Amino acid sequence: MRRWRDAAHAAGASEPAEVERAGARLLAAWREPHRRYHTTTHLRAVLDVVDAYAGSARRPALVRLAAWCHDAVYDPRAGGDANERASAELAGDLLAAAGLPADAVTEVRRLVLLTAGHVARPDDPDGALLCDADLAILAAPPDDYDRYATAVRHEYAHVPDPDFRTGRAAVLAGLLSLPTLYRLPAAQAHWEVRARTNVTRELAALAGG
Repeated sequence: MRRWRDAAHAAGASEPAEVERAGARLLAAWREPHRRYHTTTHLRAVLDVVDAYAGSARRPALVRLAAWCHDAVYDPRAGGDANERASAELAGDLLAAAGLPADAVTEVRRLVLLTAGHVARPDDPDGALLCDADLAILAAPPDDYDRYATAVRHEYAHVPDPDFRTGRAAVLAGLLSLPTLYRLPAAQAHWEVRARTNVTRELAALAGG
């Protein structure tokens, strides 16, 4: 909660009680029992990356708030970008109630929506930071990456194996088709090759059944 509280107040929140309520609401969401990867562990990992590269951002407090909100709604049965849109809507409601300026609320909503496709403009360092932080897991050591992939499969336990392999392969192929997985120069230099190696390896495993 301290990290949420600090980011909210740094972004201009003027309603302390609502800041507390919003933080509790978000933590409850991240702790929902159906989650296996999209948990508070993922949230902390994203926040850690944002903190590490905060110097690249124009408004780091808003990137931190977007990190808190970006998977606040996570229903594996939802299609398309429904989760991102619902998370952005929730972010808008919570942050407006907490008294953030309207432009800050709008910006956090925009950042959350970027995580649907992980595409940020070259002139958008805040979007780049959030997207890079969200995808940092792709560059994890192989064993950690495999645990991530297994956790995602558990979240989609309701999907039969053939359908899951097809859908997951489409997601991974879409990531590999991006000009670069990471936009920040330091992240790209340290993570790009390992991430592409991991994703390519998982794609091969999915194709092999």
